[in-house]
Amino acid sequence: MRQLRHPSRRLALQSLAAATISAPAIYRAHGHSAPSETVLHASFGAGGMAMADLSSLTESKKLRLVAVADVDTSRFGEIKKRFPDINCYQDWRELLDKEKNLDSANISTPDHMHAPITMSAMNRGLHVYTQKPLTQTIYESRQLAKVAAEKKLVSQMGIQIHSHVIHRTVVALVQEGAIGQVKAAHSWSGKQWGDRNPRPTRVDKIPANFGWDQWLGVAAERPFITSYYHPGEWRKRLDFGTGTFGDMGCHILDPVFSALAVGNPLTVESVGDAPNADSWGLDVQVRYVFPGTRYTTDRVELTWYNGSLRPPAELKALVGNRELNDQGSIYIGTKGVMYSPYIGPPVLFPEEKFTGYKMPEPGGNNHYLQFVEAVRGNGQTSAPFSFAGPLTESVLLGCLATRFKGQKLAWDSPTMRVTNVPEANAFVRRTYRKGWEVAGL
Repeated sequence: MRQLRHPSRRLALQSLAAATISAPAIYRAHGHSAPSETVLHASFGAGGMAMADLSSLTESKKLRLVAVADVDTSRFGEIKKRFPDINCYQDWRELLDKEKNLDSANISTPDHMHAPITMSAMNRGLHVYTQKPLTQTIYESRQLAKVAAEKKLVSQMGIQIHSHVIHRTVVALVQEGAIGQVKAAHSWSGKQWGDRNPRPTRVDKIPANFGWDQWLGVAAERPFITSYYHPGEWRKRLDFGTGTFGDMGCHILDPVFSALAVGNPLTVESVGDAPNADSWGLDVQVRYVFPGTRYTTDRVELTWYNGSLRPPAELKALVGNRELNDQGSIYIGTKGVMYSPYIGPPVLFPEEKFTGYKMPEPGGNNHYLQFVEAVRGNGQTSAPFSFAGPLTESVLLGCLATRFKGQKLAWDSPTMRVTNVPEANAFVRRTYRKGWEVAGL
């Protein structure tokens, strides 16, 4: 009976979600009660960040996990303890082929598989929660945003700080004009997801529980090397991760992009480490120039630093010479300066000018439950692919720029092309391994 009824139930969920996306105010105004249907959910990933995502998503009593896919079958024992009734698959494609009754999915895998799995799920009509960075290439981000909009699917990128009260306070301070129009911003992360060493030449035995071919996915074939790719070290590698910038840029630059309402940059230039043949650089510095918005001067500059690099000493003087947190941002406005530690309360300078300043109180949201309720037709997500896609594109453009150290790249967003350094365009889109092609990518 359930299988016979499910297509209409899923269509109802999709229709409600689509209606909310297009006209949330009307939906609430008519006083419709929330759908009582339970959202049937799959996870692509069973450990690490995937387990963290599942722990938060399943806080909703209206979401039920029914299936997981993970290339490392040793992870199934732990997840089965928490969710004993789930179906487990080593190959994500098999999960999508066999699980016909799904409504939604979270994609919490290495970066290079975000787009292929997310697009495949959306091609089957599933609502998607995808970890940051949304994709590994600019083209993939553009395509995911396009298809999510065309199919009217609920989407959310896993940038939890976007819904955090501190993020929302930073955005509100800038947009209410506390520091005037912003003319420059500086953001940084002390993480070091990179490697200056060459790839080892050894070939190691593939563990019996590990699907190396499935883990490679769309990437080119290569020998397995213990602890060089899996687990975690893939973030450092050009073919699988996006380095520190891609890993943390979508988090730390999220409030910057939100507050300033910037879109696509005009130019981007890397003056820090370049990657080697296999891995991202360690100490990265990238400079952007964006067109102005209502919250900025005519043009606004953004500089990113990671690894051991930090904003110059003269900027530290603007924030009372205080020791900067390992991750954060400084906003320089025409009427003041704001220091925003990553997930820490923002501080306005000069402090004597802002003594007694009434801070905004925008409140916060649960990023995960927001997604579940949007799938059920209640409200909207705050970081849908229409927002997350352009944010990711800009971050990935910075990653791309590190391959061309010292060259200021002119970016034409409508055509997704670097107009003055043609060889840079080879990195806007990747070629998927034969047999791993995905419709729409």
